Amino acid sequence: MKYLDEYRDPTLARQLLDELGRTATAPWRIMEVCGGQTHTLVRQGIDELLPAGIRMIHGPGCPVCVTPLQTLDRAMAIAARPGVVLTSFGDMLRVPGTHTDLLSLRARGADVRVVYTPMDAVRIARDLPDRQVVFLAVGFETTAPANAMAVLHAARLGLPNFSMLVSHVLVPPAMTALLDDPDCEVQAFLAAGHVCAVMGWREYEPIADRYRVPIVVTGFEPLDLLEGVLMAVRQLEQGRWEVENQYVRAVRRSGNTGAQEAVRTVFRVTDRAWRGIGELPDSGLELTEEYATFDAARRFDVGGLRAVEDPECIAGAVLTGARLPTDCPAYGTRCTPRHPLGAPMVSAEGTCAAFHAAGRTKEVLPS
Repeated sequence: MKYLDEYRDPTLARQLLDELGRTATAPWRIMEVCGGQTHTLVRQGIDELLPAGIRMIHGPGCPVCVTPLQTLDRAMAIAARPGVVLTSFGDMLRVPGTHTDLLSLRARGADVRVVYTPMDAVRIARDLPDRQVVFLAVGFETTAPANAMAVLHAARLGLPNFSMLVSHVLVPPAMTALLDDPDCEVQAFLAAGHVCAVMGWREYEPIADRYRVPIVVTGFEPLDLLEGVLMAVRQLEQGRWEVENQYVRAVRRSGNTGAQEAVRTVFRVTDRAWRGIGELPDSGLELTEEYATFDAARRFDVGGLRAVEDPECIAGAVLTGARLPTDCPAYGTRCTPRHPLGAPMVSAEGTCAAFHAAGRTKEVLPS
């Protein structure tokens, strides 16, 4: 296939669904670990079209959603200070903190700006030498290289007024944490193609072998996902547990070694809190000591700030696939995209937002 329309061809989709129906002889539960994949599955109704017994479990694949509440509170504490420009991607502005969000803080006079790349924040710091410019750096391995390059560029320019509030998380530790849970129902994974485009898939091979779970690196279009599910089901039916690559047009086993080197230069692995889930060991990135002068948490002394989750929000259970958004009593009533209680209802990759946009009003039970 060469063109986008071909990845959405209904005839090919039906052929893949028919092949799935012929292949599956038992019920299987497969988790996608990517918010973009979740939105495609739900928006296109793929999860409802799968043969009887094949159930998709929506995992913690939304980078905005897993950013811990305390990071948002720290960002707002920094943004509220005089002489500070806080920059971030647009979907972070409406994520609720303990008391407010960045958009509301901006409405009250804080200088909070939307940027499209971390390099935009570096340029603002260069152009405003009398202001402290902070970039809220969140996301999985996908965004880490660009953030690393921004730090390296700021260092080359000698910008003392640029810093990052870092809250990067890593996918493999989250997968192992899910699999270590005795109540875990996941039997196979669809791995996020964009993460693997950066990191490759070698780090997934020990997980597949240790837990005996198939892992299929998968793209984001409807036919990508259907083929990924088919590849996972074939492995399950055959008793195999390997890492396979459906997303061959973008991913190699070794990944992007240049991007990986930039990440290793600027960041190091650390324990990281995940919103609604808790702290997972070795599941995040922080700036190395060599680049610690760019650490906004240190510069503004907000590292000790703690936060408490809204008890009504079941974001943690949704992010781990234990519950569906429609299981939440607040879903679609007290929690909507305009007035969210939690991050999964805000982000373009959030599961709650995906369900709400698709008009889902009740749980789709497996046949």
